[in-house]
Amino acid sequence: MNDAHLRLACFELWGGNGNADHAVELPGLKGWVYSTPIEAGAGGGDVHYLSVCRQGLISRIVVADVAGHGSHASSMAENLRRVFQHHTDNWDQSALMRELNEAFHRESTASQFATATVLGFYRETGELLFSSAGHPPALWYRAQEKSWELLQDCTPYAVEIGGLPLGLIPGTAYSQTGVRLAAGDTLVLYTDGITEARDPSGSALGQRGLLDLASSFTPESPAKTCQNLLSALQIFRSGQPQHDDETMLVLQYIISGEA
Repeated sequence: MNDAHLRLACFELWGGNGNADHAVELPGLKGWVYSTPIEAGAGGGDVHYLSVCRQGLISRIVVADVAGHGSHASSMAENLRRVFQHHTDNWDQSALMRELNEAFHRESTASQFATATVLGFYRETGELLFSSAGHPPALWYRAQEKSWELLQDCTPYAVEIGGLPLGLIPGTAYSQTGVRLAAGDTLVLYTDGITEARDPSGSALGQRGLLDLASSFTPESPAKTCQNLLSALQIFRSGQPQHDDETMLVLQYIISGEA
């Protein structure tokens, strides 16, 4: 199981870098994905990717953000999605992160990079492995405790999981951290277009601001959770325009028979 060379049979179920606003489902997880590029009708730099491996035993989930805007960022996002398609079959998540970094470095132009959160979810145990390549931390609603937290704040190794963005430096090492989800737990992955949204005074929402918005309600369905967060974001903005691609992926752990 720890063999970095062991490969899995993986299949993409959902993914892209364009507009999205729909339900998604993986073994043990139901969810909702929302994505809107800053340029209407065009692809953006945000990428979401959801796949199943080993006949649904393991799911791999990625939310990534390619630096920049416009057609070049969109083209690089499409390249990054192909990188995910070709490499998420690596059993070992730290090795997977290294492969993603090396492959995107080969695909990208000078100084091009992408942040990413990569999850590995094991449906039978509820275990969640996560790695970050310079990406904002996910929100985690712990159903038993009835509380929201930043996922990185829940681990003793939070300082080690930040990682450098993909494509910057070949040979970068990435760590992985694990938590165990309980039934009803909810994860919210997002790109920095969400947390860099600004109010009329010019103040950015920030990660803690997003956490505060989430803490104002109890999650229901992933669709409702996504809707509530986006509605709260619009209230925060008070009419201020979108300045970046925005993506949000909400996932809820469902034990078989409880869906």
